[in-house]
Amino acid sequence: MGIPTTEAKLQFKYNATLGECPVWDVEKELLYWVDILSGELYCYDPKKEENSVYQIDEHVGSLALRKKGGAVLALKSGFALYDFGKQKITHLTDPIAHLPNQRFNDGKCDPQGCFWAGTLSYDVQPGVGSLFCLNQNFTVSKKLGKLTIPNGMAWDTDPSTFYFIDSPDRTIYSFDFDEKTGEVSKRSEVFELDEEDAVPDGMTMDTEGKLWVALYNGYKVLRIDPDNGDIMHQVLLPVPQVTSCTFGGPEMNELYITTAREHMTDKDIEEFPLSGSLFKVTLPYKGTPPARFMG
Repeated sequence: MGIPTTEAKLQFKYNATLGECPVWDVEKELLYWVDILSGELYCYDPKKEENSVYQIDEHVGSLALRKKGGAVLALKSGFALYDFGKQKITHLTDPIAHLPNQRFNDGKCDPQGCFWAGTLSYDVQPGVGSLFCLNQNFTVSKKLGKLTIPNGMAWDTDPSTFYFIDSPDRTIYSFDFDEKTGEVSKRSEVFELDEEDAVPDGMTMDTEGKLWVALYNGYKVLRIDPDNGDIMHQVLLPVPQVTSCTFGGPEMNELYITTAREHMTDKDIEEFPLSGSLFKVTLPYKGTPPARFMG
């Protein structure tokens, strides 16, 4: 018996170079996402099928919505706050200011409302990246080091476990997570991908505690049981570079999926013209609203 399979449908055709970090706004029923390399932040309205563009004018790795309104961003220039109405960036702090060849990548808020984001070098030098946490008081702490392409993050339905992906390792790791201190410890391997060429990228979790992992160069998203590493469901896409996913929609049962077209030739684009677009699939599973930044 094969793996249960669903096909994602095109939600919004776009030419994002590196579409990433989809974040669902439960209150307004809007989807925020970014194009890292184009320096653009988007707000997609599913009801109107409109995609508003906010020009950030520098590489923007990730975002999380802020409890007080607006968003927190992980930029080339460090952590910042963003006011959508005024389209204003307020810079906070840059823990990699001394590393000009690095930028921020994927990010997410933990259940306590602190914003975590990883860094990598532009030439993808092994082991030089880190995972940082922007705390509620705007101080920064380093959580992990010696990373290469820090990507997907998720906290278990029981927040004492943190899941994390460093893409070139092709492995999902779990850590013990201390809710009081925010410290991570005791790394274990949860799942190792054996698909040729594909690497795990962005990640989210459903209400049953199962992980949904986007496969870059893998044409799909996998639902993985972190308890035993079993693949429980797969969502197929008509493009290779699948970057990230998040649950949204009025019932939180719609999986929004971002994609990219970086490094693709004209021939590749001709073969996969929807690369860089936003996709969606309705599933018999639900997600939970993403944590907001409490700073």
